[in-house]
Amino acid sequence: MDFTVIKKVRTNNFNDDRIMQKISDMWKGASTELSNHEGITYGLYHEYDSDYKGDYTLCVAIDGKNKPSIVIPDDTKYEKFTVNTDEEQGIFNTWNEIWNKEEEGKLKRVYTYDLEKYYPDGNIDICIAVKEK
Repeated sequence: MDFTVIKKVRTNNFNDDRIMQKISDMWKGASTELSNHEGITYGLYHEYDSDYKGDYTLCVAIDGKNKPSIVIPDDTKYEKFTVNTDEEQGIFNTWNEIWNKEEEGKLKRVYTYDLEKYYPDGNIDICIAVKEK
């Protein structure tokens, strides 16, 4: 999978007091470039320092077949989580589900590239890179 990065930010889920502002500003900054985009938009998580408690980079990205800036190996395995978009905190709740599943030992993450997939129809999936079964 090839992606073109539009905007990116470095943050931490637990140690960055400005996390919500940084992420909001990143998406706002990308909105102009995304205004004519009709395909899937991605929130691409990568460059993890450790696990979900460490620093990471989050990018707004689109399909980058023409000019890729990030290439994810095709053999990467993912576990997909579907966000309940009827819930105001649907994305946050889904991430909590992912973290809880990991803490319970039911999700073996590899911390390479994780994706939030924003579909044109309003649906959202979160795809977590996992170890081979």
